Amino acid sequence: MTHTLHRMGSNDSLKNDFVLLAMPAKNTNEKGSAKKLNRLLEMAVEHGAIKIGNASKGNETMQGGKEKVVKNVSDGNCVHAVFDDPALLTNMLKDLKEEDLGISVVVSGLFEHVGKCCNEAGLRPHTINQSLGRWGKTERLPSDDVLELNTMCGHGMVSVGLINDVATQIKDGRSTPEEAAETLFAPCVCGIFNTKRAASLLRAMVSK
Repeated sequence: MTHTLHRMGSNDSLKNDFVLLAMPAKNTNEKGSAKKLNRLLEMAVEHGAIKIGNASKGNETMQGGKEKVVKNVSDGNCVHAVFDDPALLTNMLKDLKEEDLGISVVVSGLFEHVGKCCNEAGLRPHTINQSLGRWGKTERLPSDDVLELNTMCGHGMVSVGLINDVATQIKDGRSTPEEAAETLFAPCVCGIFNTKRAASLLRAMVSK
């Protein structure tokens, strides 16, 4: 189970949206894990991750850039990296296999694409989790285009009100989709919000 699992969207929208989560196990390999997590984040940046973050200390906007996120890691932290290209993710996984850091890694994305990346990296997933969607009075939920953005933050920190606000700013010419995407990324503490996908979704939303 992971907060990175419940992103909404079409296959076309999600085909270039991958989140890598790494976390040591409490009372097992937590002690001394900071150095390993530091190396993992370094590798993610080297392999073209568009965003990184730390669930305990914040994303790169909060910490002042990728370099600080990489450095400010402590034992037991849960760290994340977002990729928008399966080829880059595959290379990251290949090097992680070689590095053999001994840290549990979860990759979220469409089964078909994540499976292909793992196969090409010579990895066999030992566990697969699947989101079963939303149940209950779903008619009370916001529109699908808003939910596609809202669910990119697994803890719900990117509020519906903020999404509607930045969409209005784009329509009024006060912001570009790229600038608005960065605004939405800022409150996503873990740093798993895909700004490139968000800009594309916002552009489509305001064109309706």
